[in-house]
Amino acid sequence: MREGVRTRTLGKLRIHALEGGTQRLDGGAMFGVVPKPLWERRIPADERNRIPLGMRCLLVETPDELVLIETGLGNKEDEKFRGIYGVDNASGAGRPDRVHDSLAAAGFRAEDVGIVINTHLHFDHAGGNTYRDEGGEVRLSFPNARYFVQRGEWEWAHLGNERTQASYLPDNFEPVMAAGRLELMEGDVEIVPGISVYRTPGHCPHHQSVLVTSGGETACFLADVLPTFAHLPLPWIMGYDVEPLVTLESKRALLRRATEERWLLVSNHDPVTAWGYAVSEGKGIRLEGES
Repeated sequence: MREGVRTRTLGKLRIHALEGGTQRLDGGAMFGVVPKPLWERRIPADERNRIPLGMRCLLVETPDELVLIETGLGNKEDEKFRGIYGVDNASGAGRPDRVHDSLAAAGFRAEDVGIVINTHLHFDHAGGNTYRDEGGEVRLSFPNARYFVQRGEWEWAHLGNERTQASYLPDNFEPVMAAGRLELMEGDVEIVPGISVYRTPGHCPHHQSVLVTSGGETACFLADVLPTFAHLPLPWIMGYDVEPLVTLESKRALLRRATEERWLLVSNHDPVTAWGYAVSEGKGIRLEGES
């Protein structure tokens, strides 16, 4: 493994798990109704009851396009914000953030990315869509890319209700639309051959995961339908989810397919494990495979 990058083949494709740094969020919020004595055995909390979370992205080399799924948090937020959320994603090489360090370690530049897919528009998933340059201007992080998100998510991000508005920061997506680079999808859509979006609502009403398929193998970038592998048990659902019972059914359907079809599950937020396979075990599911 190169620093910040895990690489493997999937059928005829090469995929790279890019480490984008870490954040820390309240463990109780991350595990909802699950009691702390249970969840802290899996991911211990710090003195402020926060648990470490990755901000992992997935880079896919296809024959025609370099596709980036998720963009991390970016570099636009101030020190107060970074302190509240325990953000550690600074670049060590003068790049906008650590996602770009990992991209470089995989052998690519931001200009090489042709497609960006956002699972949803929360700041820790779409913040890296743009960056703030040395002059303070907000610019597109991937200047040659087309960006994709669900139309319903774009509309939901603009509702501005008190429950959700803190997660949607306009500088992360408005400049992309203004530049004519944001494409709004409706439903389960194949974006390029072998890469399609798969709706998994609940965390937000138009949340989507991403399927990558080649040579009889499938990888699923989970995003927040299953934020860490500690969340494999069906009722372990985030308190952040606006429709937790919808998440339950999205998660149930996804894990059924993942176990039956042996999908490689790629975790966005797991602090340690990038990917592995879900395997049925008694009445539950365990993770098998690669770290």
